Parts: sequence; C-alpha cells; structure tokens
Amino acid sequence: MELGSSIRAVRSKRVLIGSEIHPAVIIIKEGKIHSILSDCDSSGEAVCEVLDVGDSVVMPGIVDCHVHVNEPGRTTWEGFWTATRAAAAGGVTTIVDMPLNSIPPTTTLENFHDKMREAAGKCFVDTAFWGGVIPGNQLELGPMIQAGVAGFKCFLIHSGVDEFPHVGDCDLHAAMKQLQGTGSVLLFHAERDVHQTTEETGDPCEYSTFLQSRPDVMEIEAIRTVTELCLQYQVRCHIVHLSSAKPLKLIQEARQNGAPLTVETTHHYLSLSAENIPAGATQFKCCPPIRGHANQEQLWSALKAGEIDMVVSDHSPCTPDLKKLDSGDFTQAWGGISSLQFGLPLFWTSASKRGFTLPDVVRFLCQKTAQLCSLDNQKGSLLPGYDADLVIWDPEKEFEVKEATIQHKNKLTPYLGLTLQGEVCATIVRGRMVYRQGSFSAEPLGKHLLIPQQKTQSLL
Repeated sequence: MELGSSIRAVRSKRVLIGSEIHPAVIIIKEGKIHSILSDCDSSGEAVCEVLDVGDSVVMPGIVDCHVHVNEPGRTTWEGFWTATRAAAAGGVTTIVDMPLNSIPPTTTLENFHDKMREAAGKCFVDTAFWGGVIPGNQLELGPMIQAGVAGFKCFLIHSGVDEFPHVGDCDLHAAMKQLQGTGSVLLFHAERDVHQTTEETGDPCEYSTFLQSRPDVMEIEAIRTVTELCLQYQVRCHIVHLSSAKPLKLIQEARQNGAPLTVETTHHYLSLSAENIPAGATQFKCCPPIRGHANQEQLWSALKAGEIDMVVSDHSPCTPDLKKLDSGDFTQAWGGISSLQFGLPLFWTSASKRGFTLPDVVRFLCQKTAQLCSLDNQKGSLLPGYDADLVIWDPEKEFEVKEATIQHKNKLTPYLGLTLQGEVCATIVRGRMVYRQGSFSAEPLGKHLLIPQQKTQSLL
C-alpha cells in the first residue's frame, strides 16, 4: 500500500485492545475506527484490502502533549515540517505545540491565528496548540479558549526567552479567575527562584555545577504555589516536566484534598542520570535539570504507583551554536533536549526492564496525554468511533540512534549512539499511512485540532 493512501483494514497477531493483546483486524472507514474484529471473525468475511503487519504490535498512536515547534520566528531551531516528520517517524500521531519559543508567542488571539496560518499545509501529524499566560494578557484567555487552544502554559521563573515573561502572584490570580468555569487547564513550569540557591562557583564545564544551581527546592516551592492555587480556584492545573521526586508528597496531598491536579515527567528524566553526564556535554542540559540516579528510580516508582500521570518528550531543540559545545559551558548553553522521534523506544527500553507492560505504554503516552488536552474523545485509544491513529511497531527489535535517521531539524541529541529497544515500522493518521520504514507520504496529511470549550472539568 502506497504512502499517503487510505488504509481500509489492518490485521496483526498483536493488537492492543484495552489491556489485552489479541489477533485482530481493525476496520477503518472515513478515517475512523469502524470496528475491531477478532481475526477468526474476519476470516469468513469479504473484508476489503487488508494491511497485514504479521506480529508487529498495533496500538494507538502516541499523543505527545509537550512539543516546542518554534514556528514562526525561530525556524532555524525547528518548524512544523521537520517536527511533525520526526513525530511520524516515532509513532506520534498527535502533537500539542507549546506557546514558546515561537516569535510571536501564542499569548494573544491574533498570535494564535498567526501560528495556525504558519502551520497550515506543513503538518504530517495532527497538531493542537497550547496558549500562554504572561503578565497582563488575562483578557486574551477567554477568546483563545473559544478559538480552540487546548489550554495554557505559564512560567514561575524566567522562561529563557524575553518575549515570554514569567508570571507573579497577581498575574496568576488574574489568570485563574478567567479560567474558572471554562474547563480549561493551566500548565506550570514549576521552578521558582529561592534564596537558598547557591552561586555558580564551580567549573562551568562540569555538569554538577549546573545541577547545584537548580536544586530540588526550586521545584518544591513552585509546586507548593501551584497546589495552593489549584485548591483555591478548583481550576485544572498541570505540572510539566517534573524532574525532582521530592515534591510528589505535596502533589499527593493536594489531590487527596480535592485539587484537580495532574503531573507529567519526561523521557530524559527517566532515561538519563546526572552521574553519567560527561564534562562539557551540554546536549544534556535542560531545565529543570536531569538529577541523580536515586531520584530517577523514585520517579519510576511514582509512575508505577500512579502518582505521575503521563510521560512526554518536552522536545525543545535549538541550533548547535546555542548549545556552546565549543566551550562546554553548561551555565551558558541553551537548556533543551531533542527527543520527539524517540519517545516510544526510550520509554519502552527502560520501562520493559522494570515490569511495565504495553498497556502501560498506552496509558502514559497516549490516553493520559490525550485526556490532558481534552482530545480523549477522539485520540489515544483503539475504540470504534475514534480516529484511526495507529502506530505499528516491533517492541523486541533494537536499533542504534544515528544522525542520518533523525528527522528533526537539528540533529544534536544526548541519545546519539544509544541502542534502543522498540522500532517503529509505520504510522497511520486518521486512516492514512504517513510513515513507513524511513519514508513519508508525499504531502503532509495532518490537520489542526481545535478544542471545543469544556464546561465541565474531567480529572485524569
């Protein structure tokens, strides 16, 4: 079957249906899952032309709700064409674009419309959009909700780019009042400047110097603020890229007290540890920072216990010069890790060794992420009536991350040279094959996803 063509049925010996794996045939009509038949049920029928993928696993496409595409304005860093090709190659069928680091940021209705115009005709997978909360833009939030943003993101510390300033307490209260009753969600980059932060006095080329400049207490104090706001206003709140396990107790207590609060971590916090970062290897820098191995094991335990809801890429690329590889200075390098294409194998490589199963992959990478951005009525599950978004992959197959196969614009990533487990064979978006074994559909087939206003708040 040709790339870009409409697939009418997919057969596999391993289709992930709910929490079980069965031989099945997925019947697709008009881009939606029409029905899922057991293989024996379909054998006697005159089923249309079937894509038979043997014993490759078929499961819902990944929904990555934390991606920095950077278009318009910083297209030397990334763009919709390259980002969504990387997504498709990684089995990601939906991305949600962050409101920064594009210029302008998605902080007004006009800027949101500008971004959608820029993205038109460039997306190989479906794309939704977060708006941003910055000082003084609270009256833009309602119009952006009505226009279809998935929710909003704010920073409690300098964002790294001047055009997306961080918010203070007054800004937060003003935004929360606007969001009450809308069903929307506010995402927090949860670090705060604290007086205890040590001065950077060590060797700037040693990772430990950077790590000591962003201690756990910065996340703890920020999350304390988030939990208080969430309980006060009963507006859905979400903590992005949790790196420290220490605030988990605060999060659990707030939830037990009725806070509609969710939390994500990322593939890099689950896959990389501070002890293994070489001097000068600034491709490992991100904020909040990659912490030690013991902390990482606590994150895995929290994921298994349901204390962390989902896992995302936080794909945040830049041009190589901004990583300061020539000097190896962690304190001056851009903080961000590129991993959009490799989230599924990164997660599976580590998770499979810790007793996680394929249904766990779907829960953390598809269902919960779709639920966060109110796409769970059409994305993230293999159910009749849902979009026929499928990833076809081999969880047993190992491959090496090589620069030649990386689809995002700038190839620098801490995962170069690693051997990962779980290779994506093909990706289907709304019934059309957009990727197969290194090749893409001739034309981008993704669409924009505008989120209807949710009057009721659903908890994950």
